[in-house]
Amino acid sequence: MSGTFVGMPAFPEAAREAVRNTTLRANLRHATHTIRDKRARAVAELDDWASLREAGKQIKDHTLRNLEHYLLQLEESVTAAGGTVHWAGDADEANRIVTDLVKATGESEVVKVKSMATQEIGLNEALEAEGIHAYETDLAELIVQLGKDRPSHILVPAIHRNRGEIRDIFEKEMGSWGRPAPEGLTDTPAELAEAARLHLREKFLRAKVGISGANFMVAETGTLVVVESEGNGRMCLTLPETLISVVGIEKIVPTWRDLEVFLQTLPRSSTAERMNPYTSTWTGTAREDGPSTFHLVLLDNGRTDTLADEVGRQALRCIRCSACLNVCPVYERAGGHAYGSVYPGPIGAILSPQLRGTQSEIDASLPYASSLCGACYEVCPVAIDIPEVLVHLRERVVQGGEVTRHGTKVTLRPAKGHAAERAAMRAAGWAFGRPAALRTGQRLASGTRRIHPRTLPGPGRAWSATRDLPKVPAEPFRDWWRRTNGGQTEKGGKK
Repeated sequence: MSGTFVGMPAFPEAAREAVRNTTLRANLRHATHTIRDKRARAVAELDDWASLREAGKQIKDHTLRNLEHYLLQLEESVTAAGGTVHWAGDADEANRIVTDLVKATGESEVVKVKSMATQEIGLNEALEAEGIHAYETDLAELIVQLGKDRPSHILVPAIHRNRGEIRDIFEKEMGSWGRPAPEGLTDTPAELAEAARLHLREKFLRAKVGISGANFMVAETGTLVVVESEGNGRMCLTLPETLISVVGIEKIVPTWRDLEVFLQTLPRSSTAERMNPYTSTWTGTAREDGPSTFHLVLLDNGRTDTLADEVGRQALRCIRCSACLNVCPVYERAGGHAYGSVYPGPIGAILSPQLRGTQSEIDASLPYASSLCGACYEVCPVAIDIPEVLVHLRERVVQGGEVTRHGTKVTLRPAKGHAAERAAMRAAGWAFGRPAALRTGQRLASGTRRIHPRTLPGPGRAWSATRDLPKVPAEPFRDWWRRTNGGQTEKGGKK
């Protein structure tokens, strides 16, 4: 993924530092609570929300099961409409394709629509290395870029900044990127938006190349769809002569009828709007309007490997609404940067380790960046069971084993610090497989419960320091059952 996050510490260390930042926590608390409350009201307006949610899940699952078929159909449709399709196995290949396409135009700058896929592969950095300047045009992405910062939220990348900080960034940095901020700029939203509008307009009118992602791709027609709130995407998609779209292979839907479901659930789940202000669709090229050259780069970058995991593949249903971030108590306190990925929050905790693998310390830590409260699952518009995938990935981290990464077999070493946990699980497995030993252990634990410590010794102290050890009952369940049920066993027979 993006080189922006190279060198970051694992989640526990990064989160420990983040929670000490009172300004960050205040910004996050205000923003996430506001968004989540508005979303809840927007969703409550629909009596059939549960049916829409299930429909979205079924459409995504059907598409993923038949992904090869729909991708080939999409390629045929895009080609027939005058576009060119490129296949990228990983980030390096995608960056090379896009860089070569831009260089072939002779241009040295591009304007960009907000895109998680291009952030994932570190496209801006790759273009910069070749002398090509990429200008973000989404307001929040512009703030992040001008501030030499990293995105911390899927929908609102600059959610960790308040208005005063944004004004300071504009005043200090805009002049070196183009039109400077107006004199006497205040921190009122209207003035900040106008400053961004004036700064970006000259770039829109000058740019010959636009780069985008896509929220959806319709296989039957080869149509790409971008939904947004500001209109900057519409400018990037229509004014340049060349348009290059980098899209993950999972963003496909079979038909326009399927798209209708997501155009209801996505805006309500993300911005709490009944419909998004701008829905831009384009199909290949047309002589009368829009770019004269269109390239679609279909990005794998770990998605095929994720698809092979029967439990983890549900993460590929994600439509990037960010609802899970806004209800997550861990994200609210730690912020997005602590996740060390362009995909923060609950969805990032399951998506990043699958796309990148769990070999690194940071990716091995992400499945533990959750309290497993389940709030993320409750709000997900495509019913991704994030807690289930988190537990599944924790098992992978602890057990190690062999997985496929980008077509190559990789042996995963068990994560550091989990030796005691692995030993405890093996011991528990041995005991549960031997009823007589389990019975003896239960009676021994009950008989000695008065001398049990309140905290665990050694490595276990880190666990019990923030948790209450469960109290051992006075007698095992089996003994209680026999005593209160006239000597019958759990199966109803006499002992």
